[in-house]
Amino acid sequence: MNKNSKVLNLVMLALFVAIIFILAFTPLGYIQTPIIKATILHIPVIIGSIFFGPKKGAFLGAVFGLTSLISNTIAPTALSFAFSPAVPVPGTQTGNFLSLIICFIPRILVGVIPYYVFVLIQKIMKNNTKGEVVSLAVAGAAGSFVANTIFVMGLIYVFYKDAYATLKGISSDAVIGAIMTVIGVNGVPEAIAAVVLTAAIGKALLALRRKGNLS
Repeated sequence: MNKNSKVLNLVMLALFVAIIFILAFTPLGYIQTPIIKATILHIPVIIGSIFFGPKKGAFLGAVFGLTSLISNTIAPTALSFAFSPAVPVPGTQTGNFLSLIICFIPRILVGVIPYYVFVLIQKIMKNNTKGEVVSLAVAGAAGSFVANTIFVMGLIYVFYKDAYATLKGISSDAVIGAIMTVIGVNGVPEAIAAVVLTAAIGKALLALRRKGNLS
C-alpha cells in the first residue's frame, strides 16, 4: 500500500505539472496586458503546495517559473526584461540575469508559503475540517497576493526601478505608484481567483484524500 501510495503521489504530481504546462502554452494561462502578463498559473501551484507539501510545492513553483521564462522570451511584452535575461533592459542593449531571480524565487515561494499558512490556520482552528475552506482561502490569498504579486513587483522595484521608469516614461519617484497600480489591477483579480479556486478545488481534494481515494 505504501508503494501504491507513492506511485499515486507521483502520478498526481505529474498531473499538476501537465496542468501548469497546458495553461502556460494556451491563452488561458498567461493573459497579455499592455505592461505585464497576468496569470492563473499560480493556482495549481498553490493547490499543489497544500496537497503535496512545501518540497513538491517548490518544485511546482519552479515549473511555473520555467514557463514564465519561456513565455517572456518567445512572446515578450513591455516588462518581459524583468523575467528573461534574453530580453534587453530598457536603456541598454542587453538583458540582465537578475531577471532569473524575479522569474523563479517568487514562483517557488508560491509553492511553499501556502502550505505553511494552511497548516497555521488549521492549527488555530484545531484541525477542524469545517474550517478547511477558510484555511484554504487564506492560503490561496497568501500564495497569490504575497508571493506571486508583491514579491514579483517588489523585486522589479529593487532591481529595475530606473528601467521601469524609462519604460513607463515617468520619473523614478513615480515608479512606486505605478507598481502599486499594477498590483491593484492585476494582483487583486489574481488573488480573488486564487481564493475561490483554491477553496473549492482544495476542499474537494482533501475530502477525497480522507476517503482514501487519493494518497
